[in-house]
Amino acid sequence: MERRFFVARDEEIRQGKTTDIYFERTRRILEQLDDHTRVYAEFTASSLPNGYEWAVFVGLEEALRLLEGLPVDVYALPEGTVFRNRDHTDVPVPVMAIEGEYRAFAVYETPILGFLCQSSGVATRAARIKRLAGEVPVLSFGIRRMHPALAPVIDRSAFIGGCDGVSSILGAETIGRRPQGTMPHALIIVLGETEAWKAFDRLMPPEVPRIALIDTYGDEKQKALEAAETIPNLKAVRLDTPGSRRGDFARIVREVRWELDIRGYRHVEVFVSGGLSEKNIRRLKEAGARGFGVGTSISNAPTIDFAMDIVAIGTQPVAKKGKFGGRKQVYRCEECLVYQVEPEPRDATEPPACPRCGAPMNPVLQKVMDQGRRLVPERPVEEIRRYVLDQIFKLPEPEVA
Repeated sequence: MERRFFVARDEEIRQGKTTDIYFERTRRILEQLDDHTRVYAEFTASSLPNGYEWAVFVGLEEALRLLEGLPVDVYALPEGTVFRNRDHTDVPVPVMAIEGEYRAFAVYETPILGFLCQSSGVATRAARIKRLAGEVPVLSFGIRRMHPALAPVIDRSAFIGGCDGVSSILGAETIGRRPQGTMPHALIIVLGETEAWKAFDRLMPPEVPRIALIDTYGDEKQKALEAAETIPNLKAVRLDTPGSRRGDFARIVREVRWELDIRGYRHVEVFVSGGLSEKNIRRLKEAGARGFGVGTSISNAPTIDFAMDIVAIGTQPVAKKGKFGGRKQVYRCEECLVYQVEPEPRDATEPPACPRCGAPMNPVLQKVMDQGRRLVPERPVEEIRRYVLDQIFKLPEPEVA
């Protein structure tokens, strides 16, 4: 079948065609030697982007779907776990491990890393922004900055990371939600400002919030008042002017908020989009923004630099330079989110105590697949998102450079 777009099909990923060639060559060599060496390989991140103190583990579901039916065991943190790349003693924290004959899964290292690295990167950036936004809704608007084939994975990861909604139709279908968005500048330009607002109000179904885009042409304060006068049930006005034209965005938001308030439009909220990132969320929230549409910052988030390394052959620890050999268990304090990595089997019968608060730490690296058979069902994305939010709001707001 002709490939219309330059994306891999599901069956091609499953066939190992998206791997790096040296893994395929390795598989061939091992098969021709009839080598059945059994290994234990773990996934760790040597560092996190931009000095982050924590990240969100996402991509496990796709990894399990890829490995299903293969003669391998898989151990992993639950999807959506907020993890630190190193524990409090500076040992790398494994987020996932595969056990089995190496030739059975060698060609899947590349796609599994792709699943984990990009999904975790998007979810981590979304979680950092949501932690800064707090109760203010955050929408994922960034799919136009990436290949369209990636829209579902970007929006799923952004939602898991804490975004309250997504803009793409397919991304919303993937997470079982309605897509969210307002109106583009194109509608304003085609119909004219007032006519576009009226048409949107008249023709959109009741469940679509009445949010008017107000900064296509004129002064934002004046247009906000005109929109409030034009649409009786106006929920919000949206500002989306490019940074090159808007000056101090937070001051504009504060001025718009002031003018709406003193004229009796306190119920009309101010939503903002365009060039938003961790660096300006806090200030815009303080100025009165009550909705954020975040695009490029989330969709183009830096990936989490996971690597897969063999750390045991059979029961014997092995490791290349810079890695820690042997099977391990990961313990976490559920209150402090402090991590501790221990060799397995562990000598002590009791779990370690949290070095910060003294509470018992729980083992979090669990067996999730046995000889290609899943031991855990797929979790609803709403549940994973709640799990992420519960964790990130135990942590202080992230430091923003």
